[in-house]
Amino acid sequence: MRQIVLDTETTGLEVSQGHRIIEIGCVELVNRRLTGNHYHQYIKPEREIDQGAIEVHGITSEFLDDKPVFARIAADFIEFIAGAELIIHNAPFDLGFLDAELQRMPQAQAAIKDLCTVIDTLVMARAKHPGQRNNLDALCQRYHVDNSQRDLHGALLDAEILADVYLAMTGGQTAFQLSDATANNGDGGPGSQQIRRLDSSRPALPVIRATARERAAHEAQLDAIAASSGGRVLWRELAERS
Repeated sequence: MRQIVLDTETTGLEVSQGHRIIEIGCVELVNRRLTGNHYHQYIKPEREIDQGAIEVHGITSEFLDDKPVFARIAADFIEFIAGAELIIHNAPFDLGFLDAELQRMPQAQAAIKDLCTVIDTLVMARAKHPGQRNNLDALCQRYHVDNSQRDLHGALLDAEILADVYLAMTGGQTAFQLSDATANNGDGGPGSQQIRRLDSSRPALPVIRATARERAAHEAQLDAIAASSGGRVLWRELAERS
């Protein structure tokens, strides 16, 4: 199961006022593990950035002056996310800006929801914690996720933090970075590291089957998770797909 945790930064709050995307950050999860593969790109917005937005993310027009416009990076971005399940905090905001950028392109482009399924972690958090603050900083505090480097918002950093929050909120942190994972940062080529493999001479590990009683206890636990998560149980979803 491939999931992409996505965040954007923009020139302002209202896409209806012509505000544009200036940064996209994505990190990849496969079977609930961070792979180390990510997409990160700054974008020249071709308009001024609101001062209030600069105070949030610290990105200026001068910094973006030599960056590519969205149309130049759109194909690589779409290739990275296509077919994945997107995880976004307050999804309508990011999707609205992304779809607006796609609609500005010379050739017609599909909406993001036609390319991917979407999970909105803000909706999920409000269902799990009604009446409480559910912005990203509040969720970091609630789930003990380190956000000490978040003095300013940044799309890639916020996507990495949201990935940790999502994993904690949906059953525990299971991140594991593959040593040979590649990274697409929009500025350079892929990088890789040597894989450390297990010694093939080691004896095979024994397989211990669950007893009927243990399987029944497992199903009862899944029922409890389903009751508290609005019916979403990863174990059962994977079993249905296999």
